[in-house]
Amino acid sequence: MKNAEKIEESRGLGDTIAKITKFTGIDKLVDGVSKATGKDCGCEERRDKLNERFPYKKTKGFFK
Repeated sequence: MKNAEKIEESRGLGDTIAKITKFTGIDKLVDGVSKATGKDCGCEERRDKLNERFPYKKTKGFFK
Protein backbone atom coordinates (compact mmCIF):
# COMPACT_ATOMS: atom_id res chain seq x y z
CA MET A 1 0.00 0.00 0.00
CA LYS A 2 1.32 3.45 -0.94
CA ASN A 3 1.87 6.16 1.61
CA ALA A 4 -0.58 8.99 1.12
CA GLU A 5 1.00 12.17 -0.16
CA LYS A 6 0.49 15.28 1.91
CA ILE A 7 -1.97 17.50 0.12
CA GLU A 8 -0.82 21.08 0.21
CA GLU A 9 -3.32 23.86 0.68
CA SER A 10 -4.03 25.76 -2.53
CA ARG A 11 -2.90 29.38 -2.59
CA GLY A 12 -5.31 30.23 -5.39
CA LEU A 13 -7.06 29.10 -8.57
CA GLY A 14 -3.79 28.18 -10.29
CA ASP A 15 -2.94 25.59 -7.62
CA THR A 16 -6.42 24.08 -7.80
CA ILE A 17 -6.22 23.73 -11.58
CA ALA A 18 -2.76 22.15 -11.25
CA LYS A 19 -4.14 19.58 -8.79
CA ILE A 20 -7.01 18.72 -11.15
CA THR A 21 -4.70 18.29 -14.14
CA LYS A 22 -2.39 16.07 -12.08
CA PHE A 23 -5.29 13.93 -10.82
CA THR A 24 -6.73 13.48 -14.33
CA GLY A 25 -3.35 12.85 -15.97
CA ILE A 26 -3.56 15.86 -18.23
CA ASP A 27 -0.23 17.10 -16.88
CA LYS A 28 1.53 13.97 -18.23
CA LEU A 29 0.02 14.55 -21.68
CA VAL A 30 1.10 18.20 -21.67
CA ASP A 31 4.61 17.24 -20.54
CA GLY A 32 4.84 14.73 -23.40
CA VAL A 33 3.76 17.29 -25.98
CA SER A 34 6.17 19.85 -24.54
CA LYS A 35 9.07 17.42 -24.79
CA ALA A 36 8.10 16.38 -28.32
CA THR A 37 7.81 19.96 -29.59
CA GLY A 38 10.67 21.36 -27.54
CA LYS A 39 8.45 24.19 -26.32
CA ASP A 40 7.67 25.05 -22.73
CA CYS A 41 3.94 24.83 -21.99
CA GLY A 42 4.04 27.86 -19.70
CA CYS A 43 2.19 25.97 -16.97
CA GLU A 44 4.17 27.37 -14.03
CA GLU A 45 3.86 30.96 -15.21
CA ARG A 46 0.13 30.50 -15.84
CA ARG A 47 -0.30 28.90 -12.42
CA ASP A 48 1.49 31.81 -10.71
CA LYS A 49 -0.55 34.41 -12.60
CA LEU A 50 -3.83 32.70 -11.73
CA ASN A 51 -2.78 32.47 -8.08
CA GLU A 52 -2.01 36.19 -8.04
CA ARG A 53 -5.23 37.13 -9.82
CA PHE A 54 -7.53 34.75 -7.92
CA PRO A 55 -6.02 34.09 -4.48
CA TYR A 56 -7.84 32.21 -1.74
CA LYS A 57 -8.33 34.03 1.50
CA LYS A 58 -6.78 32.49 4.57
CA THR A 59 -9.24 31.85 7.35
CA LYS A 60 -8.35 31.25 10.96
CA GLY A 61 -11.49 29.39 11.82
CA PHE A 62 -15.12 28.97 10.97
CA PHE A 63 -16.43 31.63 13.34
CA LYS A 64 -13.49 34.04 13.33
